[in-house]
Formats: sequence, C-alpha cells, structure tokens
Amino acid sequence: MFPIMINANSRFFYAVLSAVFAALTAIFAKVGIRGVDSDLATLVRTVIIVFVLAAFVWLTSKWSNPFALSSRTWLFLTLSGLATGASWVCYFRALQIGDASRVAPVDKFSLVLVAVFAFVFLGERPSWREWLGITLVATGVIVLAMRR
Repeated sequence: MFPIMINANSRFFYAVLSAVFAALTAIFAKVGIRGVDSDLATLVRTVIIVFVLAAFVWLTSKWSNPFALSSRTWLFLTLSGLATGASWVCYFRALQIGDASRVAPVDKFSLVLVAVFAFVFLGERPSWREWLGITLVATGVIVLAMRR
C-alpha cells in the first residue's frame, strides 16, 4: 500500500499540485517566450498572476487590510517577493536560452538549497532519510546539468 495518504487537505496533495503547475509553467513559458524578450514575458506573467490572485482572494472572502500586518511580516514578504522576482527573471532568461528539460531540473536545485537554508537559518533538522533524498536530488541535478 502507498504509505502517503493523498487527500485534498494534505500538504502532500498541494505540493504535488504545485509540482504539476510548475512543470506546466516551464512548458507554457518556453512556448510563450518565443520571439519575446524574457523580461517582458516575466512582467506579463506577473501582471496576470496579480489579477488571478486578487480575484481568488476576493472571491474566497480572504481579503483583509494588508496595512494591519506587522512590519516584520512586511519585511519578510517583501524579501520573499524580491527573491521570487529575481528567480522568475533568471528562470525565464534560462528558458529562453536553453531547453526546458534541462533548465527546469537545475531550477529544482532550489529544493536542496531550501533544505540547507532551513537547517542553517530555521533550525530544521531533516532525518537521515530526508538528507539522503536531498543528496539524490542534488546528484540528479548535477547529472542533468552536465553537457551531453
């Protein structure tokens, strides 16, 4: 029996959906940036995301006053937004230059970096099994990144 229960309220369910949408992002972006500057494509994508998320928050009645958030929350959400923007600019530039099947796996090296950063900065302590999986991902990224 599969040891991971998949239900619509589990973190695993949403993580799998995230992976599926991230994969579709790479494919759609690769097709969409043909003949378009990657920075302009990133801007268009970002504007679309703003409208979709605003509609989602409004339709699900999740809107609250963002100015009521703490300064610490604003600081870290701003830093996260800046990191996301930089990631998207670099990702689209890499997609414009290279094959999606070679760019996306290297982009997923972020999984390894998240584990390392969470260990160093957040005090998270993955088990030996989780470190093994992280090491295998890192190895896979290196193998896929090597020239053929």
